Amino acid sequence: MEVETNKHDLVASLKGVGSSTANALQDLGIVTLEDLVMTFPYRHEDFRLKNLAETAHNERVTVEGRVESEPSLLFLGKNKSRMQVRILAGQHLIKAVFFNQGYLKDKIIPGSIVTVSGKWDRGRQVINVSTFSIGPKTDLQDFEPVYSLKGSINQKTFRKFMRQALDHLKGSLVDPLPDSIRLPYRLPGISDALEGIHFPLDAEHSKDARRRFVYEELLVFQLKMQAIKKVRKEQNVGNGIAFHNDLVKKLIETLPYELTDAQKRVVNEICRDLREPHRMNRLLQGDVGSGKTIVAAICLYAVITAGYQGALMAPTEILAEQHASSLDEWLAPIGVRIALLTGSTKTKARRAVLENLAAGTIDLLIGTHALIQPDVVFKKLGLVITDEQHRFGVEQRRVLKDKGENPDVLFMTATPIPRTLAITAFGEMDVSIIDEMPAGRKKIETHWMKPNQLHKLIARLKSELATGRQAYIICPLIEESEKLDVQNAVDVYNMMTEELKGTSTVGLMHGRLHSDEKEQVMRDFSEGAIQVLVSTTVVEVGVNVPNATFMIIFDAERFGLAQLHQLRGRVGRGEHQSFCVLLADPKSEEGKERMVSMTETNDGFILAEKDLELRGPGDFFGKKQSGLPEFKVADLVHDYRALNTAKVDAERLLDSKEFWDSSEMAGLREMLINSKAMDGERID
Repeated sequence: MEVETNKHDLVASLKGVGSSTANALQDLGIVTLEDLVMTFPYRHEDFRLKNLAETAHNERVTVEGRVESEPSLLFLGKNKSRMQVRILAGQHLIKAVFFNQGYLKDKIIPGSIVTVSGKWDRGRQVINVSTFSIGPKTDLQDFEPVYSLKGSINQKTFRKFMRQALDHLKGSLVDPLPDSIRLPYRLPGISDALEGIHFPLDAEHSKDARRRFVYEELLVFQLKMQAIKKVRKEQNVGNGIAFHNDLVKKLIETLPYELTDAQKRVVNEICRDLREPHRMNRLLQGDVGSGKTIVAAICLYAVITAGYQGALMAPTEILAEQHASSLDEWLAPIGVRIALLTGSTKTKARRAVLENLAAGTIDLLIGTHALIQPDVVFKKLGLVITDEQHRFGVEQRRVLKDKGENPDVLFMTATPIPRTLAITAFGEMDVSIIDEMPAGRKKIETHWMKPNQLHKLIARLKSELATGRQAYIICPLIEESEKLDVQNAVDVYNMMTEELKGTSTVGLMHGRLHSDEKEQVMRDFSEGAIQVLVSTTVVEVGVNVPNATFMIIFDAERFGLAQLHQLRGRVGRGEHQSFCVLLADPKSEEGKERMVSMTETNDGFILAEKDLELRGPGDFFGKKQSGLPEFKVADLVHDYRALNTAKVDAERLLDSKEFWDSSEMAGLREMLINSKAMDGERID
């Protein structure tokens, strides 16, 4: 009697899998047949026969031909050899070269038919063989899967196990994607898709299978994200702040300039959240200079009109002071009581701030980490805004929002995040984007120069300084490194001090300075006591010096596009035309492409998408800090449309009774329950 095969059967049930092989498979995370068939190849070897006349140099090729000579074997040293044989493939008499495969000498017989695969050297008419078989191409599929393996199991053995498992499970697998979801997108069923992802009949079969598993993977991920978002929203009861709309409109009318359409849209999105009975958890993205601070001011004022207090936390004292100055200019004239609290606030002044805050006679508190100290107590906190949220730890952000009774929470960042990463890394947050620059803002002119043009560049710098402007000079390292041939801040500081002696004061800033020293250097630069600031990337975020109009970035090829754009954003903040010069001599095509991209656009979102394309998602945020899920099949760079579709579908499904009750959705519900997407991650 034939026993029915189940996906939960152990791989030990397969022919050829003994205890040691089962242990080796377990090391790969494979215990059951389902584990095995859901282990996808990362690529396929293309073994389709090709015409050598149409094959490009260095392209991988598979040919079938007759052996025309005795193999000649040359030993090159211990366990190293080179063997070559002539093969007639169609009209081409070629050499097939085998490295370290001397054992094949007695198997290759003149007159026999062989099939060889490898890299084609068109000029020398040579194939460097990587795969070989005796006889016509019958044993090899057109597309052979290549898996990520370790230990004792090789590709050939693993393919045999995979073939067995697929044959065993054929027809017995229940498709987790119901027809109502799958068919409108013309996605193959589970059995056909598994066959196509492992052993495709042709390129189209492989493409359709991948498309199905990309969508399935992203749909389950989005179901998880949207479920988390839904649960948190229902559990996080908010204050439902009934702000005075007329007063908010009056403030907007009194501003020195009209809001952009993007700013108006974002203000409406945030204010709509404030009125909701659920706690707001929103990320506000805006490129450098897009006007996030005025949006923050309007929303803070909205909660203040309803009798609540607001808090704005910034990562540095100087940035907190700049925010306090701006908000004081806009809000103090209409009666908003504002206070600043930083590590430098004197004891007596600090005591007064804390007393007034607890009494409710301060409407808006702006500050640094000082805001999260235990003795900082609000009377009625309604809205917490964290600027450059990635500069604070999760716990620091949580402490601030726990200062009140369910205050609404808004995070701001000037780092443009590509759409795919925003949907994944911040999947359970609402995201608002200011994707429009204020009218009249001058574009920063960006130029790429080679290091041998430095003397011309210094002359251009002196000319700009002579008009009363200031400049940044950015370097990748603090001190000289024997390993890296790059400019360093100390050497450049010494060089510029000598070059500008008697005309301009040069300052130096880097990460090894104490925080008080950094603050003092930045204050001197802000106030004009320093005309040229030589710095590492510590100036990347948050400093506003409108008089700084010139920036030189040494060894610019060492920076990613997102970082270059953030650095460039330190200039162009005033009424004068600003310039950024990338001093670089990139050796790679990618490095050259980055330089060209920087000179072509000032749009941070375009550059962020390009950066993601060039570097990949792990390097965009940093692998350890990314908070990004690891997908088996989906690619965040290329599968954005599928991700967006999955997000919309997930939201619709979670809101439907059918998803929770119908039997056809049982498989999808099970995948959601078992999903590890973002488990243990908190993005708040």
